[in-house]
Amino acid sequence: MTHNSTKPLVLVDGSSYLFRAFHALPPLTNVHGEPTGAMHGVLNMLDKLRKDYNPDHMAVIFDAPGKTFRDDLYPQYKATRPPMPEDLRCQIEPLLTIIRAQGYPLLIIPDVEADDVIGTLAQEYAGKVIISTGDKDMAQLVDERVHLINTMSGHYADPAGVLEKFGVAPERIRDYLTLIGDSVDNVPGVNKVGPKTAVKWLQEYGSLENIMAHADEFKGKIGDYLREALAHLPLSYELVTIKCDVALDLQPETLAFNPEDTETLRELYERYGLRTRLAALGSAVTPHPNLPPQGVKEQEGVTGDLFAPCPPCGGRAGEGGKSSGNAAYTCILTQPDLDTWLHRLQAAGEFAFDTETTSLNYMEAEIVGVSFAIQPGEAAYLPLAHDYLGAPPQLNREAVLAQLKPLLEDPTLRKIGQNLKYDRSVLLNHGIELRGIAHDTMLESYVLDSTASRHDMDTLCAKHLNHTNISFADIAGKGKNQLTFNQVGLEEATPYAAEDADMTLQLHQYFWAQLQALDAQRKLYEAVEVPLVSVLSDIERNGVKVDATLLAIHSKELETRMHTVILQAYEAAGQEFNLASPKQLGEILYTKLGLTAPRKTPKGQPSTAEDVLEELAEMGHELPALILVHRGLAKLKSTYTDKLPEQINPRTGRVHTSYHQAVASTGRLSSSDPNLQNIPIRTEEGRRIRQAFVAEAGCKLLAADYSQIELRIMAHLSGDQGLLDAFAQGLDVHRATAAEVFGVVLDEVTTEQRRAAKAINFGLIYGMSTFGLAKQLGVDRKDAQAYVNLYFARYPGVKQYMDDTREQARAQGYVETLFGRRLFLPDIKSKNAATRQYAERTAINAPMQGTAADIIKKAMLAVAAWLRDSGLHTKMIMQVHDELVFEVPEAELDTVRAQVIALMTNAVTLAVPLVVDTGVGANWDEAH
Repeated sequence: MTHNSTKPLVLVDGSSYLFRAFHALPPLTNVHGEPTGAMHGVLNMLDKLRKDYNPDHMAVIFDAPGKTFRDDLYPQYKATRPPMPEDLRCQIEPLLTIIRAQGYPLLIIPDVEADDVIGTLAQEYAGKVIISTGDKDMAQLVDERVHLINTMSGHYADPAGVLEKFGVAPERIRDYLTLIGDSVDNVPGVNKVGPKTAVKWLQEYGSLENIMAHADEFKGKIGDYLREALAHLPLSYELVTIKCDVALDLQPETLAFNPEDTETLRELYERYGLRTRLAALGSAVTPHPNLPPQGVKEQEGVTGDLFAPCPPCGGRAGEGGKSSGNAAYTCILTQPDLDTWLHRLQAAGEFAFDTETTSLNYMEAEIVGVSFAIQPGEAAYLPLAHDYLGAPPQLNREAVLAQLKPLLEDPTLRKIGQNLKYDRSVLLNHGIELRGIAHDTMLESYVLDSTASRHDMDTLCAKHLNHTNISFADIAGKGKNQLTFNQVGLEEATPYAAEDADMTLQLHQYFWAQLQALDAQRKLYEAVEVPLVSVLSDIERNGVKVDATLLAIHSKELETRMHTVILQAYEAAGQEFNLASPKQLGEILYTKLGLTAPRKTPKGQPSTAEDVLEELAEMGHELPALILVHRGLAKLKSTYTDKLPEQINPRTGRVHTSYHQAVASTGRLSSSDPNLQNIPIRTEEGRRIRQAFVAEAGCKLLAADYSQIELRIMAHLSGDQGLLDAFAQGLDVHRATAAEVFGVVLDEVTTEQRRAAKAINFGLIYGMSTFGLAKQLGVDRKDAQAYVNLYFARYPGVKQYMDDTREQARAQGYVETLFGRRLFLPDIKSKNAATRQYAERTAINAPMQGTAADIIKKAMLAVAAWLRDSGLHTKMIMQVHDELVFEVPEAELDTVRAQVIALMTNAVTLAVPLVVDTGVGANWDEAH
């Protein structure tokens, strides 16, 4: 398939969204009582995709009725699935008709599944591909060209996103799926093996093939289960593998949009009560008799008595099986009612608070309404900007915010929220500085158990309060752009918004009782995590200037280099081929060129995975090396040079990332949109990207980085005299380690010996196995183990610390940082050796990485407080791992540099000195 469009090809997994929309949305019906919920969900998803990506080419793919080739391979495939609900079945035909009439190319190919059609289109298309799906199987298709978007959750997955979500890279997804099996599709995996175990096995052994080859090494019952599964795993692997060579007679123009069939759409929109869509065609529709006449959009088609009236606005308080069925939720529409609540909030001294807004983007969001709660079961929603047709009169937003401003800016009035960093930023968009941030339930949950998978409100309420919150889908349909909150009727908005404040208060009371009993964790929460909310919000809003012109030049250079590499690959292969096609690559490497594959896939085919290509390249083969170069260049281009300019805020001219306090289990901050933590630094191409992060005119960037902080923490925690002495004397610790391990004087340490010592130093911190160390050093396991033994002989305190930490972790089930942050280790007593050893390595690493995270957080607080009181114009603009980056007016440079070093080095007192390296430059790369 040729490619001549700069826009992505968008492929929609219609079957996936059909089922998800059906189960996610309430049972909506039209005036005839016919179900319409799935239709709403799928059509809104398509609207969102088309708006977000504005593609020239797009296809919606559904499963064809009847059996597929997988049923021939395995007659029990999907045999356990229940029959399709009739309420869903009857929506399919009209939905397909609407999709066709809207002009979308619609594909239904017999004998294969929608996944296979999507995989084939993605494989053959030469440009960028966006696949919209909720199906985890699709993750195996992701590469530098092909990305996934789940419009129902907003999750976007490039290769890094797949690794973050599943714990394995895209090329290992089939291995992962084979191990865990699929109960929905009735694909057998390994008994009792779930996602965590599958990830650990793959991290330890590298591939399914290697796991199967070493099955006799697995101990206990789980080892028996693995060996029992060996016979069927190859078949399961084939069942979960998406077929990427379906015979499709398609050209790109076939997937271009067709003209709308407005008459057909008018007829179907009217029949199925799609009022907003019908209005867009210039028509009208008979209202549903059970719906209120004002302000109800098509996605709000809630019927029956799911809601009880909520005076004074007639809003609805959620019942329907919710534990807060007796809650009293009020809608504030008059000044006397507002005055009453303002008086109550002032008198209470502490209240839960939440904002409803127009966007999830904190730099763009505007307030639609605010909600408050003082005691459990009672809350109020104050709507300020609902502007749908027929919306009741509301108090003037500017006048109300002026009344709220003294209340929200009063530091003595304690505010409770869930992810208050977002609310603070939104209020700043309206000139209000949120002060008195006392509690954040997301952070309370995180400090109590950082290893819990999620800390969002819905998850916390379900887990700890046995309460199911009203979802946004309940009131606006699935997808954040289907109805923005200002379009939601007050009857639905009131219980939804008031519940947010109510449940935030209830979560706080639940968590705070636990934190008060844990002195170290409470201090960490109150002294570090809560104050950091405002600091991170300021850093986000400061943003960093990015030179889009420089990135565009770099992008074109990358494109030129990629083209050169492609031509070199053609020459090395002796023919043209698709470098992104594993099938074509495998045929050339192993059939045409006759290379010997280091390993095969579970299906017995020679592997073309990245680690295999690396091994072939190390043997001196040219083509695998060129493929790896091309992949690396393509990733840099798609992830950074092409994408970063799109993330520049048009109003500020800067990139504004989002920092996350409650994601990494060790306490480290993470960031997204863009992810600043993963911008390369070791390669020339990566440094070129950092050169595009620039200072404003008249300013410089100052980078301040803790030097070898985790090794210093190891010295402090272990008390090893050798390490303490090395740091106290200001020695090159890797050179000092090499001198100890190899028994030579410091001046005679060779470059190779220092490299080995550095690998051991950091390998021990990060829990590297002997196998991993051997691979990194290019030696056999015996030599690597000898190095480790020598290391422990010279640094016995480190060995003792590691042994004690393992025992402590086994005894109490968790480890702690220097400041009391806990990391729970549920697998520390696992009978499976690989699982247990992974937990042990985590136990050793977490106190060091977590302590480093705590230290830089304390430093950020100290620096931010000084900057706030100094009257200087310097801004803290980035935090990346152990580094802080500032934008400094040139006249302030000497003062700021000296004070930042002082504050960072004195953030905590350890048994060894903290050292901060600084650099200054016109861009981020120069500052290093």
